[in-house]
Order: sequence, then structure tokens, then C-alpha cells
Amino acid sequence: MKKYTATHEYVTIEGNIATVGISAKAAEELGDVTYVELPEVGKEVKKGEVLCTIESVKSAEDIYVPLSGKIVEVNNDLEDQPEIINEDAENKGWIVKIEFSDQSEIEDLLDEETPM
Repeated sequence: MKKYTATHEYVTIEGNIATVGISAKAAEELGDVTYVELPEVGKEVKKGEVLCTIESVKSAEDIYVPLSGKIVEVNNDLEDQPEIINEDAENKGWIVKIEFSDQSEIEDLLDEETPM
């Protein structure tokens, strides 16, 4: 199941793991991504907090936590190849995987069909 936030993060949910990144639209608006500040594996995060920052040739944007939980994996490929976000934001360009703790927070996310 894929869901979105109003701030253009996407969430793909499998079991109790949420794969998080930015939407293709957000990646397009950012322009060429030059750096991704990845959070630490094991960090506890709360919905709405800043997850990380993505820098592009145009600007730097904060990415927000869509679901509370613990970061269980980060996409280390983004350290050397941040442009993966531009090339394939909603697949290979994922940022983190979160083991989420509150199932009810999923209800606040938007469906794919919902225009942002």
C-alpha cells in the first residue's frame, strides 16, 4: 500500500515497516539533488518531526516523518549518489525504512489518487 503526506513524502507500507521517500513531483520541483542528510539507524522518530534535509541546486528542503517509530534502515546509496532521487524518487530513491508504532497514523495519510 502506498500513501502520501500533504508535504509530498510517500510511504509504502509492508507489514509494520514503512519505506519513506519524497514523491516524484517533489523531486521534480526540487531540481537536481546534490546532498541528502541521512538520519541514524535506530533513531526513534515522531510523526511531524524533521526526518532529514535534502539539498538541491535550487534549495534545501526538510523532509518530515510521516509515521512515528524507529528507523531500521537508511538508503546508504544516497550518500554517494543523491541524484537517484531525481531518477527514481518513488522506488530506488527511498530514504529510510521505519518500523512504525502507531497503526492509526496511517489514516492521516493520503491515497495515491488524492491530488496534492
